[in-house]
Amino acid sequence: MQVSEIMTTRLISVKPTSSVREAANLMNQNNIGVIPVVDKGSVKGMLTDRDIVLRCVAENKNVNSVKVSDVCSNGMVSVRPQDPVSNAMHLMSAEQVRRLPVIDQGKLVGMLSFADIAREKAGMEVAQSISDISKP
Repeated sequence: MQVSEIMTTRLISVKPTSSVREAANLMNQNNIGVIPVVDKGSVKGMLTDRDIVLRCVAENKNVNSVKVSDVCSNGMVSVRPQDPVSNAMHLMSAEQVRRLPVIDQGKLVGMLSFADIAREKAGMEVAQSISDISKP
């Protein structure tokens, strides 16, 4: 099974110049804990709720003026639509992430989460990957 068969294509993203408050509001409205930071279709990073807490709130920064690019995680890993889901699962385990951006020719085309995988491929392999990701 390929990533493209189960990835989410309804994309919510923010620009690097968006404020942390704008991003947090989008995350709240869409009930998501991570949002891709996209500039001209290209993913520049991923902003997680944890990034907001640790790099903005905990440091007493102003969420209205701090830009997403100042607190987002860079150096993220990604998959391609044609990649096998099993490869994506191994990457999630190795990198300790629950969501991966799906990139095609440099552009964001989807997101793949463990929930997407679990809906399609329940079993021991999924359970083991979830267990691996959850290790401290």
